[in-house]
Amino acid sequence: MPVDKDAAFGATPADQGKESAPLSVAIDEMPLPSDPKVIFLGGLFILATLAAAYVASEIIVPLIFAIILRLMLQPAMRFLTLLRVPQTLAALLLIIALFGAITGLGAAISRPARTWAAKLPEGVPRLQERLSFMRAPVALVQKFQKQVEDFGSSTPAAGELPNAPPAAPGASLLTQLLTGTRNFASAFFTTVLFLYFLLAYGDTFLLRLVEILPRFAAKRQAVDITNQIQSDISAYLVIITLMNAALGATMALATWMAGLGDPILWGTVAFLLNYVPILGPALAFSIFLLAGLLTVEPLWQALLPAGLYLGLHVIEGETLTPSLLARRFTLNPVLVIVALVFWYWMWGIPGAILAMPMLAIAKIICDRIRPLAAFGHFLER
Repeated sequence: MPVDKDAAFGATPADQGKESAPLSVAIDEMPLPSDPKVIFLGGLFILATLAAAYVASEIIVPLIFAIILRLMLQPAMRFLTLLRVPQTLAALLLIIALFGAITGLGAAISRPARTWAAKLPEGVPRLQERLSFMRAPVALVQKFQKQVEDFGSSTPAAGELPNAPPAAPGASLLTQLLTGTRNFASAFFTTVLFLYFLLAYGDTFLLRLVEILPRFAAKRQAVDITNQIQSDISAYLVIITLMNAALGATMALATWMAGLGDPILWGTVAFLLNYVPILGPALAFSIFLLAGLLTVEPLWQALLPAGLYLGLHVIEGETLTPSLLARRFTLNPVLVIVALVFWYWMWGIPGAILAMPMLAIAKIICDRIRPLAAFGHFLER
């Protein structure tokens, strides 16, 4: 909930008079660190923070997801607060509505997903027949990969038996599936727990931070940064969600008209995967291409779902969404790719989803803290 910048945080008229300089820093006034000790200690702090985030990912990732979801639900939370609904009850209602919608959507697509999973083994020969023109390049790549593997494993490692029997693939797959399900359930419960308390009592942290800051300028800066993060990130998440929903609905209609069937499943696939920049659309395009080749008979009609998705994604991702977000976010596209790859390496798919919001939050903070203004300017497009 936005906090009044000029609220009486123990400020005096003299303190308010000192707050005359704007928070944004001009380009020619951006300070750069010149002390090698500061640069060295800053680098060590960043490395230590990243190492801790990697080691404690089971706690950090659900917490960041909860913070992002809290920012997305902030407009609805503010609306319920204006209706004089208690914050604890409003937080509970929003969580029930959000995860009720997720559960309902999962139940709606579970049966079509199982049907398509059952079709996959039967459709592999058909897929191989349609992709016969790619057999020679694929065989060449597989041969090269085998040569590389043979070169790297020509001698057994110390303590390794040369003729050790391979592990049973079924047992390994079952173990991975059970481990992944348990980890997902644990992360889901932790995210819900964090989200509830952030929605119900999140403003308390800002009030306590403002109370312990010594000067009025620091108090006002903390409130300004928090309000800007809430405003910009909430708008970003709401716009992205609405555009993804529009893409999913359009893709559901397009796949139904193309004869693919199960429009709710394919609309959900397009909606969810569009949250992951670059990797998500590429995976969705591959899924639509394979689904068309597996089921639709004429080749041109089999390629139609993937072609329609590609065209819709270009319109949405390259025209509509950038035009809506241009006034709030002008991030360097190179750094967006770097952040996407880095956080995917750190945390996998959750890291790729969180990369853009975290980069946008970092830019907002750097733009409003004078020692970090140069870094914030470097993040701009």
